[in-house]
Amino acid sequence: MEKDSRQEALKFWAYAEIRKLNPRVATMQWSMVSGDASFRRYFRWGNEQESWICVDAPPEHENSEQFIKVANMLKPVNAPQVLAYDLTDGFMLLSDLGDQLYLPLLQNPSESNQGVDALYKRAIESLVSMQLIPNASTLPAYDSTLLNNEMELFREWFLGRYLNYRLSEDEHQLLDRTFAQLTQSALEQPQVFVHRDYHSRNIMYIEGQKPGIIDFQDAVYGPITYDLLSLLRDCYIQWPQDKVLEWVDYYIEQSPFPLEKQVFIKWFDWMGLQRHIKVAGIFSRLNFRDGKSGYLKDIPLTLSYILQQAENYPEMANFYQWLQGIIMPLYRKRIEEDALGVDV
Repeated sequence: MEKDSRQEALKFWAYAEIRKLNPRVATMQWSMVSGDASFRRYFRWGNEQESWICVDAPPEHENSEQFIKVANMLKPVNAPQVLAYDLTDGFMLLSDLGDQLYLPLLQNPSESNQGVDALYKRAIESLVSMQLIPNASTLPAYDSTLLNNEMELFREWFLGRYLNYRLSEDEHQLLDRTFAQLTQSALEQPQVFVHRDYHSRNIMYIEGQKPGIIDFQDAVYGPITYDLLSLLRDCYIQWPQDKVLEWVDYYIEQSPFPLEKQVFIKWFDWMGLQRHIKVAGIFSRLNFRDGKSGYLKDIPLTLSYILQQAENYPEMANFYQWLQGIIMPLYRKRIEEDALGVDV
C-alpha cells in the first residue's frame, strides 16, 4: 500500500477496534501525532472524553512483534498499552499518554508546576523500575558486535560521508583501539533492561502519574549506565556538570545495585563516549540516507559531549587530541560550507 492508502487502511482498522472496546464511542477526530526517526507513524483518534494512538509500522521496515513484547515487559512503569494489533499490515492501537513531552518543560520550566529537579527525579525513579524488570535477559544482548556496529556509524557516516574524510591507517587503528576500550567498559557493567533511547523526547509528563515512556521498541539487555547517560547527557538539551552529577548521585541512592561511585562515573562517562560517537553517525545517516536534515543541528552538542567526556581520561588522550586537532576544524569548515550553500 502507498503511504496515503496505508493511513486510510489504518484509520478504518483502528476505528473498528475502538468500537469493540467502546461500542458507544462518540464522534472522533483523526490527526497525525508524529513520525519519528524510523518508518513508524503515529495518529490519534479521539474526542474530548477519550482518545487512542494508532500506529502505522510497515512490516517490511518495523518489528511490531518486538514492540508488543517490550510494551508488555514495561507494565511496571507507565508505558502505552497495546490494545489491538495486526502484524500482517503493521497496525497497532495503543492507549494514549497525551502529548506533553519532557523537552519543552525542561526548556521552559515555568510552563509547568514541576521544577527541573522534580522532573528528572521522577524519570530516574522510573528508570530504576525498568532496570528491575526480571525477564530483561530475554531481550537482544547489547553485546560487543552491536556496540561496535553502532560506533562504526561514526566512521562511515560522520567522518566518511559528512566530512568526506579519508582516514589514514594510523587513524583507523586509533578508532579501533578506542572502540575496543569503550566496548570493554560497557560489557563489564551490570547488565539490565536498556530502553536505548531514554531522553526528553521519549518521556511524557502526565499530571498525577508517573512519567510516560515511549519509543521503547529497540530495548536490549545491556549496561546499567546507558539509559541514565541518555537521560542526563541528552542530545537535545544540556545541563551543567554539577547538576548532572547531582542526578547521578540520586540515581545511585535509588538503585538497589551495589554501585561504587568512582567506578560508576567512569562507566557513565565512557558509555557517553560510545553513545555520542554512535549518535553523531546516526544523525549524519538520517540526513544522507533518509533525507532528514533536521538532525544535523543536533550534531554540535553531540560532539561537545564527546570532547568533554574524553578530555578527563588519560586513556582517551590520543583520541581527544585527534578529534580536537583534526576533526573539529574540518567539522567547523563543513558547517560554514553548508551555511554558504557550497556543494561538497
